[in-house]
Amino acid sequence: MYALSVFSVPHWIAKRVLHVLILNIIYVLVQLLSDLNQFKIMDFLLFIGGESRYSDARTDSNAIIKATGGGAHKFADLFKERLGLSLDKEDEMSCLVAGANFLLKAIRHEAFTHMEGQKEFVQIDTNDLFPYLLVNIGSGVSMIKVDGDGKYERVSGTNVGGGTYWGLGRLLTKCESFDELLELSQKGDNSNTDMLVGDIYGGMDYSKIGLSASTIASSFGKATSEKKGLEDYRPEDISLSLLRMISYNIAQIAYLNALRFGLKRIFFGGFFIRGHAYTMDAISFAIHFWSNGAAQAMFLRHEGFLGALGAFMSYEKHGLDDLMVHQLVERFPMGAPYTGGKIHGPPLRDLNEKISWMEKFLQKVTEITAPVPMAPPGTTGLGGFEVPLSKGSTLRSDASALNVGVLHLVPTLEVFPLLADLKMYEPNTIDLSDHSELEYWFKILSEHLPDLVDKAVASEGGTDDAKRRGDAFARAFSAHLARLMEEPAAYGKLGLARLLEMREECLREFHFFDAYISIKQRENEASLAVLPDLLMELDSMDEETRLLTLIEGVLAANIFDWGSRACVDLYHKGTIIEIYRMSRNKMQRPWRVDDFDAFKQRMLGTGDKKPPPHRRALLFVDNAGADIVLGMLPLARELLRRGTEVVLVANSLPALNDVTAMELPDIVAEAAKHCDILRRAAESGGLLVDAMTNTLDSPRENSSSVPLMVVENGCGSPCIDLRQVSSELAAAAKDADLIILEGMGRALHTNLNARFQCDALKLAMVKNQRLAEKLIKGNIYDCICKYEPAN
Repeated sequence: MYALSVFSVPHWIAKRVLHVLILNIIYVLVQLLSDLNQFKIMDFLLFIGGESRYSDARTDSNAIIKATGGGAHKFADLFKERLGLSLDKEDEMSCLVAGANFLLKAIRHEAFTHMEGQKEFVQIDTNDLFPYLLVNIGSGVSMIKVDGDGKYERVSGTNVGGGTYWGLGRLLTKCESFDELLELSQKGDNSNTDMLVGDIYGGMDYSKIGLSASTIASSFGKATSEKKGLEDYRPEDISLSLLRMISYNIAQIAYLNALRFGLKRIFFGGFFIRGHAYTMDAISFAIHFWSNGAAQAMFLRHEGFLGALGAFMSYEKHGLDDLMVHQLVERFPMGAPYTGGKIHGPPLRDLNEKISWMEKFLQKVTEITAPVPMAPPGTTGLGGFEVPLSKGSTLRSDASALNVGVLHLVPTLEVFPLLADLKMYEPNTIDLSDHSELEYWFKILSEHLPDLVDKAVASEGGTDDAKRRGDAFARAFSAHLARLMEEPAAYGKLGLARLLEMREECLREFHFFDAYISIKQRENEASLAVLPDLLMELDSMDEETRLLTLIEGVLAANIFDWGSRACVDLYHKGTIIEIYRMSRNKMQRPWRVDDFDAFKQRMLGTGDKKPPPHRRALLFVDNAGADIVLGMLPLARELLRRGTEVVLVANSLPALNDVTAMELPDIVAEAAKHCDILRRAAESGGLLVDAMTNTLDSPRENSSSVPLMVVENGCGSPCIDLRQVSSELAAAAKDADLIILEGMGRALHTNLNARFQCDALKLAMVKNQRLAEKLIKGNIYDCICKYEPAN
């Protein structure tokens, strides 16, 4: 088998977005070198004047190939002879360290532990990353003490590594590939070849020194006392014994070196691991065993490609040394070279090529029309010195692909500055590590898929081209779900927000940029038509009654959600206005979560004691139509009336029927025709997204009225992760002392438990029965009004 690790780099787009393709197998080079049979030859990087299409490289005399590893020297002449390319060789250790440092600092869900078949991601504080031990397991093993960027020392190593496993395994089992040998180990029982403590002590433990009967006393030790030849031992058992022997040896040496230098973190990487559960379990168990539980092995999602990434980092640095994790967004586009674990060729960026490829290569069996039965997660064996209790599933055919995404650099993303404790912040409230929970939400997404495709196709005029793209989208997203059904942690730590964002990204990938655009326009018009009557009704009320009516209005209007099956069914029973009125009429306190009285006291005070108004309120809005027009705009108007600056925070990109920042100015302009408060505030705020930064920084006393402004939140998902928001939103937050999060996605699926440095009000109507039961122990259409004063 021949293994190549590739990074390809497309254009900087408007100097703001750098697309870094983390694993990109170049088909031509694989074919070129397919006759060579090596465990691992090199890591290399292709950089061609900003282009990543290999077809251009064959005739481009300016092509630069960055290469590292032994193969960079061994096969330099072959590259020159066959392709006319010269290899620019980089130091292997420097590349390994640079690659590891980048991943650990840039990818939020890069490092993980793996014990007894269970993967758990570890978030590492980048300020506390160094020093650590990097154990790179290739043909041999290098152990590198890393003290910082560019600061490292190879402190140890061993010649017993991946090459040893593959070499001995090939001789003893006649396997034809490294993966075949790993596959064989899945079916093995090492007690048939290894001498266990129980074999020596008559089936008993040696408890005095802490050894159980199933502990391995001597790898392959039974072969010394049994009158058997090689043909009498099962290849499966040999493969597993060999894998354990080598993994344990590497792990023990690694721990002793960590102990020697006082290192608390040990990261294992390299092509040997291959995402293989048995291998990781074995290494993890050994580290746990020798450290008495004081240390744990950690692994990297992109374990086989540290050198390739380091080679990329060596190319004029690209200004990536000081990247922060919040500036990087990892996405998982569909198309060659990856789907369902098969590599079919170079990456496809042309839409028509991608659609054709989806139709040709994505087999129908990957489509999800109903949830695939999911067995509870089972152990892959103890992974240590014990005999495995059970065997893991078959080794994935794409073990070498390592579930690679596309890393987008977005310098305009920042951390939301009003989070109370960034280290403790977790946006997702739904735990998808719960197997039944995962299965349920996959079913919901799968059932919603046909309706979503219909809406997407309709948004493009229902043309044949749109239908073809809609089918390709359905196949692609179904393939993502099938992959995640098989391995939920394939793309990193999985949360509901990540799933919903992946769906929207997949729509955009097939050029459906706003699937609900016509629906949103229709609902906006219907809602704006009745807004004047609503404002007149509100103005006739006293202050206390008006505030309650406004909150009721937000909750009632939040019923409109095309992402909810229950709400979609409502649309068939009445018009948008009829549904809104029905929802208002059924509004009755106490709500399931009801902090309205506390919020009212902060807003209105008690008796003659009137609290000062908030300086600036950030209103995270949700859906178009009644939700924004009849719910959040009247609430914004009330805050403006009280002298509070208001910033409407909306999606940067469309997601379902969510209103976007680009759509809001037109909605506000229409609403302002019927309201002097909104008109003056809109004039003061400008309502031009590209002018928001200047407006936000200007002194408020320069305005004749408190401003109403709009900023984009930096995302295109029904949910929001406040660790990555737009710079405009971060700027708006600096003077804010009130946050209002509205809607299921922003206030329930995510951020229900988020804590802030300022007052926060979370408003949502629950439109999913399971969610109601899980989060609030209530029922569908229950309401949440959760108020939390500043920490």
